[in-house]
Amino acid sequence: MSSTTLATDQPRPSSALGPMLVIGLLFFIFGFVTWLNGPLIAFVKLAFQVEDVYAFLVPFAFYISYFVFSLPASMVLRRTGMKKGMALGLFVMAIGAMAFGQFATMRMFAGALVGLFVIGAGLSLLQTASNPYISILGPIESAAQRIAVMGICNKVAGILAPIVIGSLVLSGIGDIDAQVHAAATPQAREALLDAFAAKIHAPYLGMAVLLALLAVWIVRSSLPEIRPAKANSEQAGEADTSILGFAHLWLGALCLFLYVGVEVMAGDAIGTYGAGFDLPLDQTKFFTAFTLGGMLLGYVAGLVLIPRVISQQRYLAVSAVLGVLFSVCAYLTRGYVSVGFVAALGFANAMMWPAIFPLAINRLGRHTEAGSALLIMGIAGGAVVPQLFAHLKTHYDFQLVFAALMVPCYLYILFYGLRGYRVGLRDGDGSRSR
Repeated sequence: MSSTTLATDQPRPSSALGPMLVIGLLFFIFGFVTWLNGPLIAFVKLAFQVEDVYAFLVPFAFYISYFVFSLPASMVLRRTGMKKGMALGLFVMAIGAMAFGQFATMRMFAGALVGLFVIGAGLSLLQTASNPYISILGPIESAAQRIAVMGICNKVAGILAPIVIGSLVLSGIGDIDAQVHAAATPQAREALLDAFAAKIHAPYLGMAVLLALLAVWIVRSSLPEIRPAKANSEQAGEADTSILGFAHLWLGALCLFLYVGVEVMAGDAIGTYGAGFDLPLDQTKFFTAFTLGGMLLGYVAGLVLIPRVISQQRYLAVSAVLGVLFSVCAYLTRGYVSVGFVAALGFANAMMWPAIFPLAINRLGRHTEAGSALLIMGIAGGAVVPQLFAHLKTHYDFQLVFAALMVPCYLYILFYGLRGYRVGLRDGDGSRSR
C-alpha cells in the first residue's frame, strides 16, 4: 500500500507537528464539551425534575445532530475549505453553549435541548473537517497513531469535564436533592431548583466566549489547507468508483454507529448505571471521569503499539474482544465492582475510533469529504443506543439490558476489525476482497 500524500494550497510544511498541535487543541475542546453530557444527565434530572427516559434526551439531542448536519457539513467544507470550516464549527458551538446556559438557567427543558442540538451541529462540522484532516496528514498506515495522539487530548479533556462541572455545578447534589424532596412548600421547592439551575449559566457563558475566541484564532493561524480528494487517492480506478461501491465505507459507518453507542453507554450512562445499585449521587457524578481515565490508558497503549507491534485493524479486533469480556463481567458482578468493569470499557473503546475511521475512508479519493460525513453521521449511535437503554431498563433488569445492548455491538466491531474493513477493496493482484 502506498503512502498517502499531503496536498495543500501552500508549500508542504516541513513538519506536521504544528498542525497536529492545533488540531490537538480542537480535540481537547470538543472532548471537554462532549463529555459534559454524562454529568448533565444528573443535572437535568434534578433541575427539571424528570425521569431517566427524559434525562437521556441530553445525549440524544447532542448526538442526533451529527446525523442531521454531517452531510450539509461536507457541502459547507467544499465551499469554505477545512480551515474556515473548523472556525465556523467553533462559532456554532459558541452559540449553542450560550443558548444552553441561558435556557437551562430559565429551566426551559426544550430550549436547553435545542442548545445541546446546536452544540452538536457545530461539532459535526468540526469533526467532519478535523478527523479526515488528521487521518491524511501523513501515511494512512499510521493514521490510528496520529488519531491516538488526538484521542489523548480528547480524553484528558473528558477526565477534566465531569470534575469541573461536578465542582462548579453539581457540588452537594445529594444534599440539594434531599432538600428539594423535603421542601415544605412548592414555592420553597421551586426556589431551590431555580438556584441550582442558575449554577450552570456562568460555566457555559465562559465556554461560549472561549469557543468564539478560538474560532478567530483558527482563521488567523498558519494551519495549512488540505484537499482530501487529492490526498487520499491510492488507485485511480477506485478513486473513480461511485461512493455506493465502497462496501468497506458503509460497513464502517455502521461500525462507528455501534462504537459511539457503546462509548456513550460506558461514559455517559455509567452514572445512571451506578445509581441502579443505589450508589450516592455525590459519587456517581464523577464516574464518567473513571471511564475516560480508562480510555486515556488505552490511547497511550495504542500510541506505543500501533503500528510497531500490531496493525490498527488487529488492535481493533483485540479491543472488541475486551469489550465483550468486560461487558459480561459487568453483568456477573454487583456494585462498585460492576461499575469498575463498565469503566474498564473505556480502555477497550479507546482505539476503536482511531482504527475504524482511517480504515473506512481508505482509498475514497474524491469521495473523502462525503465519506467522512457519512462516518460522522454514525455518531448518532450515541443518541440511539443510550435511549434504548433508558427505555428498556424501565421494564427489565438494568444490568441485563446493558449487557444485551453492548455485547452484540462489540461482536460487530470484531467482524469489522477482522474482515469488514477490506470488503470490496482491491488486493495487490487487482482482485476485490469479499
